[in-house]
Amino acid sequence: MADPYTILGVAKTATEDEIRKAYKSLAKKNHPDLNPGDKDAEARFKDISAAHAFLSDKEKRRAFDAGEIDEHGQEKPQRRYYRDYADASGSERYYTSPEGGFEGFGGSGDFSDLFGDILRRRGAGTGTGAGTGGAQFRMRGGDAHYALPVDFLEAVNGAKKRVDMPDGKTLDISIPAGVEDGQTLRLKGQGMPGIGGGPAGDALITVSVLPHPVFRREGLDIRSVLPVTLGEALAGGSVPVETVTGTVNVKIPKNSNTGRVLRLRGKGVQGGAKGDHLVELQVMLPPEPDAALEEFVTAWERDHPYNPRQGG
Repeated sequence: MADPYTILGVAKTATEDEIRKAYKSLAKKNHPDLNPGDKDAEARFKDISAAHAFLSDKEKRRAFDAGEIDEHGQEKPQRRYYRDYADASGSERYYTSPEGGFEGFGGSGDFSDLFGDILRRRGAGTGTGAGTGGAQFRMRGGDAHYALPVDFLEAVNGAKKRVDMPDGKTLDISIPAGVEDGQTLRLKGQGMPGIGGGPAGDALITVSVLPHPVFRREGLDIRSVLPVTLGEALAGGSVPVETVTGTVNVKIPKNSNTGRVLRLRGKGVQGGAKGDHLVELQVMLPPEPDAALEEFVTAWERDHPYNPRQGG
């Protein structure tokens, strides 16, 4: 991933709302469902989602802006300068000889004290190191941070993914059903290697759930809009409806208006606690004007007047 600000086309001073709007606009334009077979659009979509997940994490954005991590979330090695030691205290502070020349650190002028202090701070143990008689210590590796775009249906239903990470590592990741946008998954021992035989750190995977052209998530529930004909709304009937777990037939009650919501229990977000699918009906007239229908409805309303805007 390149610079996340560049990918989303926003300035570093962009607000959270500006970043979110830029993401939604680009994600909609490059969504794979709207660009079938277009590998370039698919790649752009993944970059856009990863950039949004990265900048939505306040701490990660702060660290990136401060130059502490790169665009993959990896820590940058921090250079230490002369001034760092001048401002330090204790054994890390340098001192000068009476003639003004640089002598070393701490009070002894012996660099071994500096390393000894580091070992003590790191919780170092003592022992024999490969016959050298030197100090030996073990240290846990650092955590590695990654951003992972996940398809909407994978997030809702759960999935297993084999992913190539930016550092070249391949990870097998179990996406739990119901994972939310911005949620972080922890993979034990899949981070940076330890030092001196110490345990590896963890891989922290921040999930970015990609938008869906039909479904919208509200907590554990899924919402969608179902277009129905004038006849289906008046007389009722059974029509097929797409849900996150597949197609089901739904009974439309007679005399249903636009805005009526039907609840499909257990057809929402899957996982330990399942949500429902809320289907909002939208009555649609024919795509082209129909003189016979217009004449019939006009005559009917003349004999059966009513005002849909009156009362509540």
